Amino acid sequence: MALTLPDAQPPTGLLPLEQAWLQLVQAEVETSLAELFELPDEAGLDVRWTQALTQARAYTLRPAKRLRPALVMAGHCLARGSAVVPSGLWRFAAGLELLHTFLLIHDDVADQAELRRGAASLHRMLAPGRAGEDLAVVVGDHLFARALEVMLGSGLTCVAGVVQYYLGVCRHTAAGQYLDLDLGRAPLAEVTLFQTLRVAHLKTARYGFCAPLVCGAMLGGASSGLVEELERVGRHVGLAYQLRDDLLGLFGDSNVAGKAADGDFLQGKRTFPVLAAFARATEAERTELEALWALPVEQKDAAALARARALVESCGGRAACERMVVRASRAARRSLQSLPNPNGVRELLDALIARLAHRAA
Repeated sequence: MALTLPDAQPPTGLLPLEQAWLQLVQAEVETSLAELFELPDEAGLDVRWTQALTQARAYTLRPAKRLRPALVMAGHCLARGSAVVPSGLWRFAAGLELLHTFLLIHDDVADQAELRRGAASLHRMLAPGRAGEDLAVVVGDHLFARALEVMLGSGLTCVAGVVQYYLGVCRHTAAGQYLDLDLGRAPLAEVTLFQTLRVAHLKTARYGFCAPLVCGAMLGGASSGLVEELERVGRHVGLAYQLRDDLLGLFGDSNVAGKAADGDFLQGKRTFPVLAAFARATEAERTELEALWALPVEQKDAAALARARALVESCGGRAACERMVVRASRAARRSLQSLPNPNGVRELLDALIARLAHRAA
């Protein structure tokens, strides 16, 4: 199938180019994603399993940006110098998105998250309490196997090497997730800004941005030079995205973000704005920040959240994080300038980076 990319800005009243492009990718990938749940060999296993897969399908197909598939397509177009996308690439991208769904399910269990993409997390859908968590982990394992089955079966040239590369990145993502959870048990005074940036690089930048761009490019036969340039772009935009997410996790609107706006505070996340505020705080303010982040979950009420937000803001943590978002997104857009521009793909990536860096907080 050809990925049609307009060569000029759309007329007034129509969607911006990058948004129209994302909608095209969303439609194609979600069609492929729905097909991945058509499993005749599992149809007669048990009605309970059928119900679980129905819920997993609904969870997977909730409205989402589908950034990873879009970046796969962009990387492939940049490598091939063409907007023509082979059908197997859509299937590969759907498999990659299903693998991401597996990670989201396990992440929600680890974080005790109530919401995902504006509705209940899968473990809350399946059963109350520990039973739902156990069931969700198992469903996630199933989606992991199905994702690999689909990606390896996409029929694309060199796909085994690409999947091997992607799984290596996923190992580093697991290390980042571990650090994110484990640092949540440490006093703020023992966590550094460098550690928060390392977590951002491991769990978001490499996995969510570098890897999809590189996978698409590798499947398109990219040179090593192009791969290196795409990794550079992905590192910068991934950092900007994660730091914006850190702001959303403390100051965001749950109706806009699709997840709880107090989630990072409830979980005691040691995010960049918190550590930046701690580094700039007076001794008294540091003591208060430590006490707030160490509160039991049941005591982290609206008043505690309001005070936490006020302290992070007044100590300069929010502003410092905003500056880092701007710096990282500018670096990403500068790195783009050396890339080719088949069918305007580079301009689309540039507009997409700007949109991601400035999404509402």
